[in-house]
Amino acid sequence: MGEHADLLARHRQVLPKWMALYYDEPIAIVDGEGRYVWDAEGSKYLDFFGGILTTMSGYKIPEVVDAIKAQADKMLHTSTLYLIESQIELAEKIAELSGIPDAKVFFTNSGTEANDAALMLATQYRRSNQVLAMRNSYHGKSHSAVAITGNAAWSATTLSPFQVTYVHSGYKLRSPFGHMDDDDFVAACRADLEDLLRIATAGDVACLIAEPIQGVGGFVTPPDGFFASIQQVLDEHGILFITDEVQTGWGRTGENFWGYEAHGIVPDILTFAKGLGNGLAMAGVVARADIMDCLTANSISTFGGNPLSTAGALANLNYVLEHDLQTNALKVGNQLKDGLHHLADEVREIVEVRGKGLMLGVEFADPDDMTPDTALTSAVMEEAKSGGLLIGKGGLYGNVLRIAPPLTITEPEATEGLDKLRSAIRRAKDK
Repeated sequence: MGEHADLLARHRQVLPKWMALYYDEPIAIVDGEGRYVWDAEGSKYLDFFGGILTTMSGYKIPEVVDAIKAQADKMLHTSTLYLIESQIELAEKIAELSGIPDAKVFFTNSGTEANDAALMLATQYRRSNQVLAMRNSYHGKSHSAVAITGNAAWSATTLSPFQVTYVHSGYKLRSPFGHMDDDDFVAACRADLEDLLRIATAGDVACLIAEPIQGVGGFVTPPDGFFASIQQVLDEHGILFITDEVQTGWGRTGENFWGYEAHGIVPDILTFAKGLGNGLAMAGVVARADIMDCLTANSISTFGGNPLSTAGALANLNYVLEHDLQTNALKVGNQLKDGLHHLADEVREIVEVRGKGLMLGVEFADPDDMTPDTALTSAVMEEAKSGGLLIGKGGLYGNVLRIAPPLTITEPEATEGLDKLRSAIRRAKDK
């Protein structure tokens, strides 16, 4: 039995069967450098998914590794019952970068926890359990996060602490309004929201939570200005807007530092996670001070914002800013997107290429009737792995490739990845 087969057998014995694993023959990734990783059996891969958009700066970045080692040499942990200088400094930077006026920051361990905290703030501030969420959305795996997830494949229960109303997202390809031009599409979605507020809520809705680009949903990218129109309706009713930047933050979209900025708005609450820690458990929520301070009960965060995670995250954020990785995301992202469009000209089953920066989706379907081609998507992933390329998968039907390499990816590596993907699609179609 090989290393991976042995690990898989042990995994199945002690871990839940509902924990998803990629590939017919799952692999263990044990080492990495730059944008490349190696598995437990010595195979090398170009990583185009970065631990689900988490390894934002790449592997073995000296500045980040050194900061973690220096902190580990002193201590790993104290709780938020004590002052933590690196936590304060990181919060200062994030508050300034967030674009939210008079901002305060609360640190958690994951995007799920960050969204939990944001929902707690919004519902307490508005004294309402009514929440708007987007169709095809994903916000985490806790009880409250599943309750606002608009994707049945990721919803383990219908039990909910909220009264949730799902509104149209920016997924034009499969929308009943998809035949419209962008302006009419946005207007139709806005009108539908106004109608839903009249007929599906009891007034005093707490918030809308939305991903500027839907992650698990298949990197669905609405027209620029979509959320500006939506927010105008929210403001008329005093409804808070939560932007879930767990996957879109820190310059990944190239054009902007935060996904919400493509829409010319300022959110009331912002959540973040994944890339900031570059692999460390690091997440949080940013909100106006009046919203953040609305809770009257005591609270702490035992692990959130601990010295090790904030020291590493602070070093990683400084690295992102000092090396202007947002500009690199825009430049190399455009190269990748152009290459994917050329690939779509060759492959009929690619019905849409979408996304921004280094957050790109490729949807496979029957071009004649738009039936999702889940089988081809899975086959392409398998062939990509065989060819030394790791990519992600998502979408409501599991028929979208998710391409999101570290923000440090180079132009030659992008070319290599495109070549590997083209070969993988060719082999998958030939089977």
